[in-house]
Amino acid sequence: MKSFIGRGVFLSVLFTSIAAVYVFFLLDLPIEDSWSVFVELKYSDVPLSWWILNTAIVLGWGIAIWMYSIDRSKEKAIEIRMAKLMDQEKIQYPKEKFTPRMDRVIDTVSNVIQTQKKSLQRIIEERAETQDQLIQERIIQERQRLARELHDSVSQQLFAASMLLSALTEGSDNENLQKPLLQVERIVQQAQLEMRALLLHLRPAALNNKSLAKGLEELLEELKEKVLFDIRYRLEEVSLSKGAEDHLFRIAQETLSNTLRHAQATEVDVLFVERDGLAIFRVQDNGIGFKVSDGKGGSYGLQNVKERAIEIGGTCKIVSIPSQGTIVEVQLPIGNGEDLND
Repeated sequence: MKSFIGRGVFLSVLFTSIAAVYVFFLLDLPIEDSWSVFVELKYSDVPLSWWILNTAIVLGWGIAIWMYSIDRSKEKAIEIRMAKLMDQEKIQYPKEKFTPRMDRVIDTVSNVIQTQKKSLQRIIEERAETQDQLIQERIIQERQRLARELHDSVSQQLFAASMLLSALTEGSDNENLQKPLLQVERIVQQAQLEMRALLLHLRPAALNNKSLAKGLEELLEELKEKVLFDIRYRLEEVSLSKGAEDHLFRIAQETLSNTLRHAQATEVDVLFVERDGLAIFRVQDNGIGFKVSDGKGGSYGLQNVKERAIEIGGTCKIVSIPSQGTIVEVQLPIGNGEDLND
């Protein structure tokens, strides 16, 4: 606003001076006589000086207003374009164009802003990925620590309690005492199964550079030493991506954990083979089963298994018959497994 007022005053004074000089030279009078002409010479009973002064003021302020409006429109156009530089990936220029030099400057600024935005986005994404990796590593370390402590303390104590109860039951001739001892022994044995299932869940899902078949074999051999039922397995080397193998390994952990906790089985068969372009993983037990139509599959915790199978592009089929057992089968196209990102 100050520049607008200053411009109006300057132009008014300039035009007044120019008009006075022109009149002076047109009349060709001595300087001492020419000033009286501006007062004595009248048009429509108005002195010439008034006409000159008012015309100069109107013309000066009119030009000042016109220039101010042009400046404002340019500022508005620049503001709009700068706003679009900040808000849009691809700049849509307004209809009004600037000078080639101004357009080049704005294009340069646009490129710098877009480059900086992409750089910041990349840095933020890398930082988020790094934080996620650190969190996952800490979670795995904490799960391993809990598993070790539970195995070395609670699990060992339950095993010792089970052995003592078994010895007391066998050495007691009192029938009234044997019945509660057997009940307590069954409770302790069930607690042992729950503890083994929990330890199975706490194991890391990663295979640590082992193949899925090798990881499953080690897992099943370890379970065979700790559980009372018979475990049979048939495992083949199947070419899958690391991500698919990790998901299938976790599916195996959850399925076997559910079998330990709920199935009350005496036999468990595990199968992992490749047939007709499909990787097939199956766990079958002869436990108590359940009615799928009753929606009790959730008690087996198999919903996570279904979700994990879908995440890697596979399918999960659950067949269960009360008093006969349960089959959990996951099928994964080999192509999907190979394309899955690690």
